[in-house]
Amino acid sequence: MERYPASVITGARPSALTTNKVLRNTYLLLAATLAFSALTAGVSMALNLPHPGLLITLVGYFGLLFATMKTRNSAWGVFFVFALTGFMGLTLGPIISMYLNVIPNGSQVVMTAFGITAATFVGLSAYAIRTEKDFSFMGGFLMVGIIGAFLLGLVAYFFNLPTLALAVSGMFVLAMGGLILYQTSDIVRGGETNYIMATVTLYVSIYNLFTSLLHLLGVMSGDD
Repeated sequence: MERYPASVITGARPSALTTNKVLRNTYLLLAATLAFSALTAGVSMALNLPHPGLLITLVGYFGLLFATMKTRNSAWGVFFVFALTGFMGLTLGPIISMYLNVIPNGSQVVMTAFGITAATFVGLSAYAIRTEKDFSFMGGFLMVGIIGAFLLGLVAYFFNLPTLALAVSGMFVLAMGGLILYQTSDIVRGGETNYIMATVTLYVSIYNLFTSLLHLLGVMSGDD
């Protein structure tokens, strides 16, 4: 799991075997973490746990993300990936419960958001893998867009601006779609050789895409 192998330093693309191994390991770990996240979300819903709040969510997320980055080249990295995704599952459970219990057609909203998220991820990933196009040019735009949307989201939260919050959800849907393309392309073209960090990026993309779609569809239902 070397972050910068010799082939990258010299400008040569890694072999197809190396690239396929990173891609395979990424998807295997992603599937496992998504399943674990769904499990912790289910536990949270079954126990009717309250949402931990914005502060605890941000501290937990960035703290576990930092730990994952620091240990990405060791077995501890896998442990912290599961800790991170499990924690995010716990925060997702109360959100899903709210939609199911408060909105009359909440189950339809949740399932629609899930279906669109799954279809978007599969479609964009398949496109990036099949075409092997270089989406590295999106890196700068995505970074600016994600940071901007995050900051605007904080403004919308603290000043209770529902219209801005809706716009932020729309921005995240577009940004997460772009991030899926960017990260998958980076793996296929040999730019990303650490499957732990690739898994985290794709997981975060899926999580934010799903929650943003929940918000948008909830508003469109007229009951959010």
